[in-house]
Amino acid sequence: MNIHEYQGKQILKSFGVRIQEGIVADTPEQAVEAAKKLKEDFGSDWVVVKAQIHAGGRGKGGGVKLAKNLDEVKQRASDIIGMQLITPQTGAEGKKVNKVLIAQDVYYPGESETKEFYVSVLLDRSRGRNIIMYSTEGGMDIEEVAEHTPHLIFKEEIDPKVGLQGFQTRKIAFNLGLSGNAFKEMTKFIAALYKAYEATDSSMFEINPVLKTSDDKILAVDAKVDLDDNGLFRHPDYAAMRDTSEEDPTEVEASESNLNYVKLDGNVGCMVNGAGLAMATMDIIKIAGGEPANFLDVGGTANATTVKAAFNIILKDPNVKAILINIFGGIVRCDRVAQGVIDAYKEIGDIRVPIIVRLQGTNAEEAKKLIDESGLKVFSAILLKEAADLVSEVLA
Repeated sequence: MNIHEYQGKQILKSFGVRIQEGIVADTPEQAVEAAKKLKEDFGSDWVVVKAQIHAGGRGKGGGVKLAKNLDEVKQRASDIIGMQLITPQTGAEGKKVNKVLIAQDVYYPGESETKEFYVSVLLDRSRGRNIIMYSTEGGMDIEEVAEHTPHLIFKEEIDPKVGLQGFQTRKIAFNLGLSGNAFKEMTKFIAALYKAYEATDSSMFEINPVLKTSDDKILAVDAKVDLDDNGLFRHPDYAAMRDTSEEDPTEVEASESNLNYVKLDGNVGCMVNGAGLAMATMDIIKIAGGEPANFLDVGGTANATTVKAAFNIILKDPNVKAILINIFGGIVRCDRVAQGVIDAYKEIGDIRVPIIVRLQGTNAEEAKKLIDESGLKVFSAILLKEAADLVSEVLA
């Protein structure tokens, strides 16, 4: 689950990570009050107005602006709130900005120069270990750094038996070229960041940039946090941070019905039980000359109600030209799936796309009988190859 920058910073701060302080605002008037509060608490004459959406590259799209006085705060907030912000990560359609973060200016003058770094903590699935990835090239897209200057990206692997060690935090600070108080501050920052990552059951913490201020403080200027959905039952306070307005409405509806659904750009909708079978079904669709319109796993305990909800969700996609239902009845009974298809078909009414159903396993014969006697225009298949041939036929 993705969360906003201001929410990620709240989590980081609760674990002792120094952050760029800020206050979230929904209106230009709230933004002005937030700027006044920051001046009162931190002496910030200038503030940064930052769009809050689930995407990176906000500055490139005009979603991050410096404001030097209250009039500029109000104007910048008015310009950003409500805009359709397009970044390299949003696609051409962009995302609507509903709120902004009014953040303190941390690029103040001092005895030494400021310096930006990149730091992230994530899981290396191939190694089964957490890693800290970091670079001296903060503030830039890490993909560009990896492509053009890969030698400037460092990785520190964490042994899960012993956790992050002091020598590793010092190695990171050394590789970033720090010394003196900034060196000590960075070791504390890394230790607190890793603690936050582990304690929150996160999939990724990405801080870009991590800033060394002119007075040698180390702090998070940005925070991109991806919380592991499977761990949210242990963190109801984090689960409450979910912003469904940032998600695809169809995917939100699917999650409410306990369906694993991801919208794709193809023309063949698919309903399957089990992630492995779903991937195989998507391969079959491509072999047959189509393109998957979605990934939809109804799960091993699907019933008629679940299947009906899945059917409705697939049909909401106007790009779908055919539907392939491929169910293996292990725990789930095929006759329940068949009944769900029949109920959804009758409720929706005039369905103009062909439907191919392959049901194998528990009560498969009963399921076939239900569909055959329903009078619905449904193509039935036994083998995967037959299903693929039918997909080719209906798309021709």
